[in-house]
Amino acid sequence: MRRNIFILACTSILFLTSCISQKTPDYTAYLFAYFEGSGELATQEQLRFAVSADAVHWKALNGNRPVIPSDEISQTGGIRDPHIFRGPDGAFYLAMTDLHIYAKQAGFRQTEWERDGNKFGWVNNLGLVLMKSKDLINWTRANIRVDRLDPSLADIGCAWAPETCYDPVKKKLMVHFTMRHGKEKTKLYYFYINDDFNK
Repeated sequence: MRRNIFILACTSILFLTSCISQKTPDYTAYLFAYFEGSGELATQEQLRFAVSADAVHWKALNGNRPVIPSDEISQTGGIRDPHIFRGPDGAFYLAMTDLHIYAKQAGFRQTEWERDGNKFGWVNNLGLVLMKSKDLINWTRANIRVDRLDPSLADIGCAWAPETCYDPVKKKLMVHFTMRHGKEKTKLYYFYINDDFNK
């Protein structure tokens, strides 16, 4: 039971929008977005989906193979920390860390990390992958380089684990994530995002 609680605590469940909308649609299942960090380098750090009728028993979709290849959507060749959210408009929003831990071994880059680990620390990625869909099949995508959003962010050491939520007061989607400057402590940051989920 403890494992199930942990899984639910670390995932996003698509029923969250029933709190926002006056009308609650007839949902029939939960959808879980995840990645795996084990197995062959070619299959690691790619987006996978599982479905459940009760949020306890899960079935991996697509034979537990990636539903979208990471090298088609990320700049590093891998994704981590996928979070899926159903917005008040009924669309699905995916936010992911643009990161391949084993990119050197998989042949995606020549160095262990993107930049000098002595200056920027372990796993010093710079980007997020944001995707939107109305049907879970056709997706739009934006690769957000966090270090380029503002000159004050040029020295960031990492941008990790984005999640999407809806601010009912401002009536805007918000993406929150952890980030650090250089090798300083990691802190929580957020930004509001447009309806197209790309700026």
